[in-house]
Amino acid sequence: MGVLILLRHGETEWSKDGQHTGRTDIPLTPAGEAAAAALAPELARCEIVAVFCSPAQRAVRTAELAGLRNLQEDPDLWEWDYGGYEGLTTPQIQKDRPGWNLWRDGVIPGDAAHPGESVQQVGRRADRVLAKARPLLAGGDVALVAHGHLLRVLTARWLGQDPSGGRLFKLDTGTVSTLGYEHTDPVLLTWNVPPGR
Repeated sequence: MGVLILLRHGETEWSKDGQHTGRTDIPLTPAGEAAAAALAPELARCEIVAVFCSPAQRAVRTAELAGLRNLQEDPDLWEWDYGGYEGLTTPQIQKDRPGWNLWRDGVIPGDAAHPGESVQQVGRRADRVLAKARPLLAGGDVALVAHGHLLRVLTARWLGQDPSGGRLFKLDTGTVSTLGYEHTDPVLLTWNVPPGR
């Protein structure tokens, strides 16, 4: 039985600054590209039978630099749509909404390109990804290349938790995490591992 390999894309200017980056399609920084490339030796040792990737250029480029091939772009792997909070940092949002927390308070609607999503909507997308990936694990490892909040929600769903359980899993850029089974129970195997560890 294979494992589910989660790759969060490398650093971007917005992730470096703590800006919420949902559907805005921005590139990796040079540091983000270096971190993605540094994942390649570890991934080369895996028996990867399928790779699903967010269509965002930061995810696609991360997958390419990490040596992954035959990417299947999956719109369900896009990051949480932050609506009217797209591009803002948490401190900026909290100026108008003191104590605001994404997981508890959600987002406000934005423009047509950023209508916003609830955590439950993100959870439904994560469930669809898992429904595609689970059967493939019988043949080997499956890699998912995506974004921080989406992968945290997906992990919560893998573990049978409410999507809001993703708040418990801090996830840095350019890291690898793995999900698998102990006997028949879905478990967290490794989490937030930077290149070379």
